[in-house]
Amino acid sequence: MIPKPVVASDLTKRFDSFTAVNGIDLELEPGESFAMLGPNGAGKSSTMKMISTVSPVTSGELKVLGGDPQADGPAIRARLGVVPQEDNLDEALTLRENLMVYARYFGLSWSAAGRKADELLGFTRLEDRAKDQVVSLSGGMKRRLTIARALVNEPDLVLLDEPTTGLDPQARHLLWERLYQLKERGVTLLLTTHYMDEAEQLADRLVVMDQGKIVAEGSPANLITQHVTKEVLEVRFASGHEFDVTGLGLRTEPLADRTLIYTDDGEGTLAKLVNDGHTPASSLVRRASLEDVFLALTGRTLVE
Repeated sequence: MIPKPVVASDLTKRFDSFTAVNGIDLELEPGESFAMLGPNGAGKSSTMKMISTVSPVTSGELKVLGGDPQADGPAIRARLGVVPQEDNLDEALTLRENLMVYARYFGLSWSAAGRKADELLGFTRLEDRAKDQVVSLSGGMKRRLTIARALVNEPDLVLLDEPTTGLDPQARHLLWERLYQLKERGVTLLLTTHYMDEAEQLADRLVVMDQGKIVAEGSPANLITQHVTKEVLEVRFASGHEFDVTGLGLRTEPLADRTLIYTDDGEGTLAKLVNDGHTPASSLVRRASLEDVFLALTGRTLVE
């Protein structure tokens, strides 16, 4: 029986008196794409560092690829691919040299390392830049090279910490395509992201973390069904205009520039408002999204 890539029970991480991860339970299935969402300081990166075996567990149990991170760290790392938040490539080397040198850490011969480098440069569409120095690359190209580097050892589990932060839409979509192809090959993906559309596109399942705890878990579609309505009506009224939808039994969220009305029938709710004499200056009916779930669970207060 193939062991689950990650199994955590009551997993806790403390730094002196501060608890970064507070007793979470987590299980990943082989070959799935799993995302962790949460505001800054929620405990995502601390969890990733424990799973990648570079940060010791304070308490609880953690198994990664069937092994104990403390006792089996080198064996686990040999089967892991890690994409950190910040690219840490050797900018003085060429793209191909970066991959070849890294491959040597995993015991590949120089000839095998060269073949693997060429394969991965093709996979990430960087073959035309193979002989260029990394310093000449755009941010999106560096991110693709970092992902290529994480694959030189043909890992069973790839950890991606905010893999597309700062990239333009074209680069993000290319990376999504490549990550989907990895999943199709049976590679398990574990990622953190601040992009809700990215989580909806990539994740089979996800957890939302807040203040070191898991506050929700499920597929993106299930979480939307559980925590918000099918649609959201956004309305803007002239300054000073007051209205009340409590009689409709709907949850509202007043913001500085508009009011959100959570409803299963956006157009019907809008018609009801207009019939009651409340004609908005502007209105928008949209489907509820994972971002609505995220904000409903973690709030809109900025966390630094």
